[in-house]
Amino acid sequence: MENKVFHDRFLLKNEKIKHFFRIMKITTLLLFVGILSIYAEDSYSQKARVTINEKNIRLDKVLTEIEKQTDYLFIYNDKVETDQRVSVKANTKPVYQVLNDLFKETNVSYSMEGSHIILSNRNEQEASSVNTPLQEGKTITGKVLDANGEPLVGVSVAVKGTTTGTITDIDGSFSIRVPNPNSALVFSFIGFLSQEVDLKGQTTVNVTLSEDIKILDEIVVVGYGVQRKSDVVGSISVATADQLLQAPSYNALQGLKGKASGVTIFNTTGNPMGSDDNNGGQQRVIIRGVNSINTSTNPLYVVDGVQMSDIQFLNPNDIERMEVLKDASATAIYGARGANGVILVTTKRGATGAKGSKVSYAGWMSVSTLSKEVELLNSDEFMQVQRIGMSNISYYKPDRPNLTPDTSSKLLFDANGNPLYDTNWQKEATRDAFSHNHQLSIQTQGDRSSTGVFLNFTDQQGLLLNNYSKRLNAKFTYDTKVQDWLSIDANILVNHVWGNTINDSSGGQTARRTIWEMPPIYPVKWPDGSWSSTTQGGTNFGLEGMSNPVHELETSKRRRYKTKVFGNFAAVFHILPGLDLRTQIGVDANFRTSKNYFPNDLENISKPLGEASINHFNSLYWQEETYLTYSRAFNENHRLNATLGLSWSQNEDERDGTGNVKGFSDNFFGFDNLEAGTTPSAPTSSWSRWSMNSYFARASYTFKDRYMATATLRVDGSSRFGKNNKYAWFPSMGLGWMLSEESFMKDQTWLSNLKLHTSYGATGNTEIDPYLTKPALVSGTALLNGGRVPSIYPGGMPNPDLKWERTDQFDIGIDFGLLNNRINVEASYYYKKTNNLLLARPLPYTTGYTSVMDNIGRVDNQGIDFMLNTVNINTKDFRWETTFNMNYNKNEIKKLGANNEDILTDPNFLDGQVILRVGESLGSFWGYERLGTWSTDEAAEAAKVNAKPGEAKRSKDKKILGKGLPDLTGSFINRFYYKNFDLTVDLQFVSGVDVRQDFFHSAEDRTGIANTLKSSLYDAWRPDRQNTMVQQIRQANYADQNSVSDSHWVADGSYIRGNLIQLGYTFGPSVLKKLKVSSLRVNASVNNAFLICSSDFKGYDPEASSNTNRFGQNVFFYQYPTARTFSFGLNVSF
Repeated sequence: MENKVFHDRFLLKNEKIKHFFRIMKITTLLLFVGILSIYAEDSYSQKARVTINEKNIRLDKVLTEIEKQTDYLFIYNDKVETDQRVSVKANTKPVYQVLNDLFKETNVSYSMEGSHIILSNRNEQEASSVNTPLQEGKTITGKVLDANGEPLVGVSVAVKGTTTGTITDIDGSFSIRVPNPNSALVFSFIGFLSQEVDLKGQTTVNVTLSEDIKILDEIVVVGYGVQRKSDVVGSISVATADQLLQAPSYNALQGLKGKASGVTIFNTTGNPMGSDDNNGGQQRVIIRGVNSINTSTNPLYVVDGVQMSDIQFLNPNDIERMEVLKDASATAIYGARGANGVILVTTKRGATGAKGSKVSYAGWMSVSTLSKEVELLNSDEFMQVQRIGMSNISYYKPDRPNLTPDTSSKLLFDANGNPLYDTNWQKEATRDAFSHNHQLSIQTQGDRSSTGVFLNFTDQQGLLLNNYSKRLNAKFTYDTKVQDWLSIDANILVNHVWGNTINDSSGGQTARRTIWEMPPIYPVKWPDGSWSSTTQGGTNFGLEGMSNPVHELETSKRRRYKTKVFGNFAAVFHILPGLDLRTQIGVDANFRTSKNYFPNDLENISKPLGEASINHFNSLYWQEETYLTYSRAFNENHRLNATLGLSWSQNEDERDGTGNVKGFSDNFFGFDNLEAGTTPSAPTSSWSRWSMNSYFARASYTFKDRYMATATLRVDGSSRFGKNNKYAWFPSMGLGWMLSEESFMKDQTWLSNLKLHTSYGATGNTEIDPYLTKPALVSGTALLNGGRVPSIYPGGMPNPDLKWERTDQFDIGIDFGLLNNRINVEASYYYKKTNNLLLARPLPYTTGYTSVMDNIGRVDNQGIDFMLNTVNINTKDFRWETTFNMNYNKNEIKKLGANNEDILTDPNFLDGQVILRVGESLGSFWGYERLGTWSTDEAAEAAKVNAKPGEAKRSKDKKILGKGLPDLTGSFINRFYYKNFDLTVDLQFVSGVDVRQDFFHSAEDRTGIANTLKSSLYDAWRPDRQNTMVQQIRQANYADQNSVSDSHWVADGSYIRGNLIQLGYTFGPSVLKKLKVSSLRVNASVNNAFLICSSDFKGYDPEASSNTNRFGQNVFFYQYPTARTFSFGLNVSF
């Protein structure tokens, strides 16, 4: 039935989607054709760099050092004189350049075959050629030079389609016999673009190879292009695939945590399907602080040049690298969408370098276990609380007598009144979860094109029963140079995720809560096989009605289906040397369905009618961008990189739902037959659209590799804003100075490099409701004369003068390397000022409205990003590296409305709120301070506030109790290498943050009607123990409760986490040769190995949150249990 609903309501009525799926059918066919056309040959990455500075050292020592710093392996015989003395000076220099310099004055020549470097004695080669009979054919001679006319030593010269080949000598000369005078020669060399020459009868061929710029200098991806890292003046953090995938990663953000300074990633839940039905996800990302109050704080995600939503469900195995753009110089090119930072994702494509194919597999298996059990009452302790609480009834309610617990029920107690059961619900409702991931990659390189096919399947099981997420992902890329003046690249990704989620945010009687609150005196099932619940048993406890968590997990259905179709197509016109015109179109289409069914026997959830619903949320985003890029070096002194372009984009959202259908006589159909429900509700639907038109330009200039400048300008127009402020300008300027290239610094041998950079610029935030500036009319139905009639009424006052939130940011930083780059530091100070914050401004009641959205606020963020990388020990067999990464951020509200009035906002629970106050941080907790408990000596004073000794003693006025945004976040990572073994120890830390434990309401302050924390018994107030924060035990069903959000619920949220401990082993050449593979690595790891946090925190993890509100970070009313995961991984290439 749901297929018909989806088809009728969305596909048939949306011609864009129908056309889109026709294209997808063709693309799927091309995907399989691409797979069938792939053939297997080895290729190997050619991007390695080394740092070696030695004088008069044995050659074999240098070779060993190169092997340590790269994946290369040297192969040579005893004819190669490796005991000769050489000198080498290289700072992050490509391997081919080091080898050229190293062997220039020696009798050693080399050739590179994949990951192997073959050394030979040049004299032996010459002698061999003299004594070897000449093969039949024609001899071809020539020279290979670089762009400066210098000879290239060791260039591979091969006859196309054969195994015949040679290498160039010290003068760049070569001689090779070819079987056919019309053969073709292929020239390839590390650091240069390969070149193919048709002989056409020639006997002399001289070739000039062009440098591969992407290899010669470390390249970073910036908005709409790439730049040398040395030329970049903005603050950019880079994380490579090796870093992102070192630990088993289920989503694209999990591996980024702790790898980029200034980027705070909160793991909000352990639910593999995420915490939000529409977007889902387990992480919340904040870059350099929270800038806004009413708009989204998420960064902009750009994948292969196309903006992407739902990035947390992107397959992380497809990612080649991530660049995090943090300052205005880096983000201003994205203008109105760059205020929260930008994360650029580059995905893997086809093979590069020599012709051939590479097939690789990466997979892992893991087992997740409960990392911590919350200390809850067992059955005996639960009964102690009942006895104490019932003995205090008359103390709190003088008109009611004290009672004793009724233990006559044979379902729950034996003849002596002892509980028959002692159920640990945390163990019963959780499991050891087995998960696995498999990635197959097939990458090819042809004469003028390359393809990549990437297939993935992931099965992630949650700790809670029947909670899982599965993902099937396919990605196809194609890059080709059609003509010398035209290149084309395309990629298409299809991602389907399905699973069963849990309720991860509400306070209802669902499993996330009942694994704590279900009394341990109940079994999972009664002897007759039926599920237990607190409404059964015949006690006088007055328990809160709930089904046990196993029952709810095993019988509820919360199915989620998410399909993403994402891709782009681009044509690049090579107009002049260095000048390209790129035009591309990209699409991000998302189709989401949620199906829910709750049986008719779940207490306080869906009993007695049952409840079902089906909802769809579909979105289609497209963008078309055309831009010119110009990159040119003018002699050795000047380098220019410029971009000029324009962009159009549009997004459409469509939602529909059945409403909650009730009245199911049995649970047979579930959500598959909504007609079986006798009590339907009104269906819902909605549609919205926004669009943007943008123009952008950037110019970067470098003089003598010392002085750098970058200027950026973007103009954005958005349909979301009123006619008076539809367009906005976002400029930036950045400067850099490479001091280490100055003549007065050349003699500082201890200094490897030193660079200063600074920037200032503006970005915006356009992430508001599409129709916020327009007059709203609310339509629906109303009851009139006993029937429903159409209704319509004004929903809000428009504000055509509404402006963009604008963030001005200043950044200044220093990067330097010491002792041959064994110590590298990147540090930046930033100051962000966000004006025109969108807030609801109160209106006089005479207007007919209570408020109107207006620009009346300001928030500042300032802080420091710091990254330290060191090589502590570096010997023949042992190497120790350390990375220390830290961000300090101070968030402060500077302005709120005309009079800077306080604003109380959600999450609001039992008189505890979040307050927005000038001078304080966003996300500040507001409530009473608990001063202790009233003592018997204070009975008279307690009576003045209607309290008794044993109850909480609270401050008269509310105050700020803490905040949910941290001051300090970071990581401390150590990597140890011993021969083929490697060990990684990754520690992460957070400081200067608090946690509001709303579960204290029913887990400690309220006792008797559900299970509670052990502290409610062992730390509770008694006449002989009055100096305590925990209130006296009382039976809430008879004596009420005293539960108010206060400072006792707030705990220090700082922690140190053993994020990853991993041991790996990379197999050597002898094993690889036997197995006929090119690389093989295995590893074993443990994630979340340990957690050190405040003893006042009583939950599973101080980082998690059950509140999806933008200020709900570190506020939770129970939370998903946190896992400790043990994994085994395998990576193999053929």
